[in-house]
Amino acid sequence: MAVTPSSDPELRLPFLQPPTKESEPEKITIDDMLVKYCGEFGWWQLRHFVLTSLAWALEAFHTMVMIFADREPEFMCSGSGYCDEKAKSICGFEPGSWEWVGGSGSSTVAQWGLVCGQKYKIGLVQGVFFFGCMIGAGIFGHLSDSKLGRKGSLRVVCILNALFGCLTAFAPDYWTYLLLRLLTGFSTGGVGLCAFVLSTEPVGPKKRGIAGMSTFYFFSGGIALLSGIAYIFRSWRELYIASSIPSILFLALVLPFISESPRWYLVRGRIDEAMKLMSAIAISNGSRLPNGVVVALDEDASDRPKNKEQLPTKEALSGSLIDVIRSPTMRIRLFLAVVVNFLCSVVYYGLSLNVVNLETNLYINVLLNAVAEMPAYAITAVLLDKFGRKPLAVGTLWFSGLFCLIGSLMRSDGVWKITRMVCGILGIFGMAGTYNLLFIYTAELFPTVVRNAALGSATQAVQMGAILAPFVVVLGGGLPFAVFAVCGIMGGFVAFYLPETLNRPLYDTITGLEGGENGWTQV
Repeated sequence: MAVTPSSDPELRLPFLQPPTKESEPEKITIDDMLVKYCGEFGWWQLRHFVLTSLAWALEAFHTMVMIFADREPEFMCSGSGYCDEKAKSICGFEPGSWEWVGGSGSSTVAQWGLVCGQKYKIGLVQGVFFFGCMIGAGIFGHLSDSKLGRKGSLRVVCILNALFGCLTAFAPDYWTYLLLRLLTGFSTGGVGLCAFVLSTEPVGPKKRGIAGMSTFYFFSGGIALLSGIAYIFRSWRELYIASSIPSILFLALVLPFISESPRWYLVRGRIDEAMKLMSAIAISNGSRLPNGVVVALDEDASDRPKNKEQLPTKEALSGSLIDVIRSPTMRIRLFLAVVVNFLCSVVYYGLSLNVVNLETNLYINVLLNAVAEMPAYAITAVLLDKFGRKPLAVGTLWFSGLFCLIGSLMRSDGVWKITRMVCGILGIFGMAGTYNLLFIYTAELFPTVVRNAALGSATQAVQMGAILAPFVVVLGGGLPFAVFAVCGIMGGFVAFYLPETLNRPLYDTITGLEGGENGWTQV
């Protein structure tokens, strides 16, 4: 009996069958791969996070060393003329009637006579340092997103920090010292920025907030350690060398064991390197990537709607502040983030530097301020995922502003001096929580392709506030506290207009962010 095509089911099938959907690789984002296969915060992320975050201690050394190096030491009468040792200022004393306790090498103030009519030079050198930080944050923020990458930028800034920090110890005069502090600030501005992004980008979405908040423990720990180093090395020249050596140790002993960010590999089109790193993360965390899974940009992922104008995954993507400004969503976010970061910085650095006006033991006061920051980080980290970024930012800003307002009403003598010191500690407690929170908050507001550029702009705003802070501190009395109170309260009002980022994806591209935010109330 003849077999006809209509009677045999197999003969009715087409000769060439179309490829099945199962044969195509599954494209998923880095966040999805971390959640499903690699682990959000396993052993690999913990080790990488700790090693990378050690760079924050280096930034603390190079930033806060000015508190001790530029302090005004105590003086004593030399017996060659009239001198009142109970006086708070040496202005008006006869030359040769007094001398610095610890000698002229104890600080830059004693070295170059930065008192009375020359006192403005202290604020100038501190402001110039933060100006350098502002320039460096913008430049290294861009380089970190583009050619150098996160790890490469971190290597460069640490080399420059070690070099300029050591050279500062040999400054022959004030103006050379000023120049070297500018150059040190330039490199310091990129340290925390690169370290923060590098340490948090390989972390899963549910753990990223707490991880980001925890980076500042290393900054506060660095300040506390610096107060001990400064107590041992009383000469400002020796102190600069002692505070620069850790940067050399970090380059030699820590940086070789730090990996580049898989997100940077992805947006640069280096898919193979991104996959190797994700596979290493999974294996280190006791898991393994399944076959047929490949990492992709959020706009290329299999479960995302496709955009006709999207770029192929193999092409390197890069962005700049121009792209941020062109996007209506990101433009408003950047403006609000810059304002809040600026106001927060005035208060945070102002309260840190204002310890010289409290007439208490400088080393203990700096230590207490550093210790006060640590519980603020812990409390903020616990509340971060419960109440969200925005309510916490508003609350901590107002908390700090309130105690600064109380401190501005206190006198600077007797028991009121201690009360003002307590207000300063509580003020920095609240603002440390805000300062810490704003890093993770700002990073979540922008996609990977422009994250460091946007975060660099916010960091530049921080440095602008830091530039202003020393000149506010020079006012003395209750005026600095009054300025800090206004900044804290105003910052809380501005933060009201930022969108909430709790439980939102960490987008890779601008298209992915704008597409993913549809249906979500945003600015």
